[in-house]
Amino acid sequence: MELSPIQNKIYDIRGYKVMLDFDLAGMYGIETKRLKEAVKRNLKRFDGEDFMFELTKHEWNNLRSQIATSSWGGSRYQPFAFTELGVAMLSSVLNSDTAIEINKGIMRAFVVVRHLLFNQPVDEMKELRNEVKGLKQYIEEVFTDQNDINEDTRIQLELINETLAELQTKNKALDKPRSQIGFNAPQYK
Repeated sequence: MELSPIQNKIYDIRGYKVMLDFDLAGMYGIETKRLKEAVKRNLKRFDGEDFMFELTKHEWNNLRSQIATSSWGGSRYQPFAFTELGVAMLSSVLNSDTAIEINKGIMRAFVVVRHLLFNQPVDEMKELRNEVKGLKQYIEEVFTDQNDINEDTRIQLELINETLAELQTKNKALDKPRSQIGFNAPQYK
């Protein structure tokens, strides 16, 4: 039995990985109504949300939009959601060879999903985020260093400007007209 079609029918609702009654009924080759009747006759086996729960209208409407099912027809009741434990319990309620074989495949699919959850492949987006974060930190450090260099350069330029201003003041004092020293030849007109 191929696991992929089963894995596509496992949903995350209320923090549980669950399968819905109509999907299970389809796999078992029975009507959803018959599956629900068998469950209701054996409710003690499914006591507790960790085995099975009925979806609220809000949960069902939200899920229906995700799995693109028709809003026409269907049951008057919300679907039952069976956890891995609940699906295992179904094998004791639906005691046919088909149900037993289907349950084996479903249990394997739940194991694969659990394995994927705990051994998730490397998330490329997470890696990219970490690289971008590292680059941002590096750039901030470079800019901080650059600002330190710029501050040092600014101080040095101020000192150079002060020194130039002092030299210009001294030059102006030295640029006064000097009286000539030495022999002055008379000038004739």
